Amino acid sequence: MRGWLSFFICGLLWGALLVLPANAHPLGNFTINHLAKVRMQPRGLSVRYVVDMAEIPAFQVMAQRGIAAAEPERAAGLAAWADEEKALVLRGLRIDADGINLKLSAAAPRVVTRPGAGGLPTLYFVDDLSAQYPKAKAPRVVTIVDDNYAERIGWKDIVVAPQTEPTHELRSYPSALLGSPRSIQQVSVKFGADGQAVAVSGLATPVLAPAGSSSQARSNLLSDLLARGSSSVALVALTLLVAAGLGALHALEPGHGKTLLAVSLVGARATTKQAFVLASALTVAHTAGVIALGVALLAFARFIVPEMVYPWIALGSGACVAMLGASALARQVRQMRGAAHKHEHAHGHDATTAARGHTHELPPLPSGAPLSFRNVVLVAMSGNIAPCPAALVVLLTALSLHRVGYGMLVVIAFSIGLAAVLTGLGIAVVRGAAWLGERRGFERVVRYGPLATACIICAIGIVMLARAASIAAQVSVCSVAALSALAIVGFALTPGHTHTHAPADARRHFSEEPT
Repeated sequence: MRGWLSFFICGLLWGALLVLPANAHPLGNFTINHLAKVRMQPRGLSVRYVVDMAEIPAFQVMAQRGIAAAEPERAAGLAAWADEEKALVLRGLRIDADGINLKLSAAAPRVVTRPGAGGLPTLYFVDDLSAQYPKAKAPRVVTIVDDNYAERIGWKDIVVAPQTEPTHELRSYPSALLGSPRSIQQVSVKFGADGQAVAVSGLATPVLAPAGSSSQARSNLLSDLLARGSSSVALVALTLLVAAGLGALHALEPGHGKTLLAVSLVGARATTKQAFVLASALTVAHTAGVIALGVALLAFARFIVPEMVYPWIALGSGACVAMLGASALARQVRQMRGAAHKHEHAHGHDATTAARGHTHELPPLPSGAPLSFRNVVLVAMSGNIAPCPAALVVLLTALSLHRVGYGMLVVIAFSIGLAAVLTGLGIAVVRGAAWLGERRGFERVVRYGPLATACIICAIGIVMLARAASIAAQVSVCSVAALSALAIVGFALTPGHTHTHAPADARRHFSEEPT
């Protein structure tokens, strides 16, 4: 079945690629890339500063400022933005000569648009800056610090001549460096007695992987198909089929979604009908996540950093999964503890019962599901609510082309493909678990299955929480994971004691000897 699915998806991709151009930004739709090319001169220095904005930040800039899509209004809007960008560059680029801050002056900036995925433009900004040394001669040390777009992912580089850089001023990025883009934001230059630079050292900062880089091809393909319009029934059908196929491909990628969904379905002893209900819930959750983030990008373009929103969404998802897993684990531990220490008090009035007094029974460990189906839906939705960047780019393309309804249909098709594969895998796991439960020798596995289910959900939640926190809040993965695990264990082991009084018939049952 999986082989046929892979064949189907590959066929759709090849068919679509035959008719589509490849115009997407090579470093990812979220990136803002910048370069400072510095040239030392006898009495000062010059800087050629370049900014290359990919599709999503460029969309935010143009949407926020109402920059028109048609000329000549577009040129006027871009020129106004270029003046704002020049002021931002001057504030963020700091150059010190022997500890004295140099005042930079700038020429008239230039900005052009370049075609990106789905017809969305990218922005390319260039300006020439210059500064004079305080004493009109070469200092001993010059320090250059570029704090522009420090929180954004992308290529960041400072180059001092005669050094060269490999991107031809951010026009073409080497394929070998796409997975690990440069991130140099501080450089120190030392001068000899003759005023010539004798040493250059750069300080690199930690690099975040481009958000959604694994889905770059999907976002380009879907958005380019959407940009071709809906004039043909065949093209619409192809677009929706490709969207569903790419959603299915997204579900097959490495990640926590498949494991979480499968374990949750097993833990709830879900039925096939319930799995289909879950598929609908996943489709709604994923579509709602795409819409919510798309609206936020439009309404709060000045304040939203898209690639940094994802870790916070993942942080919330991980927290929800961890809490639901902790609740299931605590319920299971308390059931086991109650089964081991459950007291049945006999208070019969006959002499035999009174003489035999108080007896203890040790019933078998509970085999009930640790999760209700309602909690399974919550777990699955929490773990899969983060929108795929491919679907987000499709939505932004639809907004820019005024095809919101069609774009939503494509996003829904993508979500359906995603949910269908996850649910199919979940059903397979549920049936496999039921089959194993009927085999001899697996009684012990079945006996402790609910406890294992709760533990796995907790572990997935801890991993999601720790990884997201390390990016969103810049904290240690190990520290967050350890604290989360301790909190879950502490919650699960809080005192819980089941103390019941049996009715008369039950008391007689426990006190009478078998005949």
